[in-house]
Amino acid sequence: MGKFINPFTDVGFKRIFGQEINKDLLVDFLNALLEGERQVKDITFLDKEQLPVFEDDRKLIYDVYCTDENDEQFIVEMQNQSHLNFRSRTVYYLSQAIARQGERGSKWMYDLKAVYGVFFLNFPMPGTKAHKLRMDIVLSDRDTHELFSDKMRYIFIELPSFAKEEDECVNDFERWIYVLKNMDTLKRMPFRARKSVFEKLEEVVTLSSLTRAEREKYDESLKTYRDRLAEMAFAQQEGREKGRAEGLAEGMEKGLAEGMEKGLAEGMEKGLAEGMEKGYEKAQLKNARGMKAAGISPELIAQITGLTPEAIAEL
Repeated sequence: MGKFINPFTDVGFKRIFGQEINKDLLVDFLNALLEGERQVKDITFLDKEQLPVFEDDRKLIYDVYCTDENDEQFIVEMQNQSHLNFRSRTVYYLSQAIARQGERGSKWMYDLKAVYGVFFLNFPMPGTKAHKLRMDIVLSDRDTHELFSDKMRYIFIELPSFAKEEDECVNDFERWIYVLKNMDTLKRMPFRARKSVFEKLEEVVTLSSLTRAEREKYDESLKTYRDRLAEMAFAQQEGREKGRAEGLAEGMEKGLAEGMEKGLAEGMEKGLAEGMEKGYEKAQLKNARGMKAAGISPELIAQITGLTPEAIAEL
């Protein structure tokens, strides 16, 4: 086992980004994510039960829900597996966060606060042709790209698309992604000398820093994560094997049908040719027999019918 926790587990992800005592880690990540756009100074964790929670989500998705000093909301999720209606689910969750702002009373005048959905994807983004690390979705005009509203923002972080090494990371966002993607295999925490937040991160994620109870809870979370990976691998293998079996059966069925069709066609063609040949030969024998009875010489009969002198002599 490595030196640091696995951030793709429920316990690992929430230990990094979901604890009040360590909220400076999430603040730093959000600022690295939104560098050049805005600065988050502080956050307050909200009860995520304000959003709908489904049983299947608990197996696939770990999330934290918070608001900053301007009441703008952030839903930060780690998703380990794609699922049915993946994109629609993200739209639904952010829409729920928007809609709940209208529960403030009759005098509320649609003074919406922005909602940001930050989705770590531990798999390639489904339905995407060109894969990349970060995909930003905003509400804008299709032709001019002019921003229509800044109240809903989707940021998808496709972790498999990040392949940089430690010395290739050029900003804090890439440094965060490098650490998160490689954390459970690292022998040391990189970037500590560059920024103190990574020194703090090392204290939080070192396995030896966990209490006995925390370690037991983490080990159970790690087991659940690994079991889920095994289930996914089995399902994929089963799907491939089923696909091969169905492809083989379909190929055999198609080949048999084509073979029968081809054989029937060739048989009919051959039979017709043989029938015509036999009919022609029979007709020529009949004609030769008549000519022989009329006293025509065998040489002339052979020339007219194409029959051999032997065949004519036997008539």
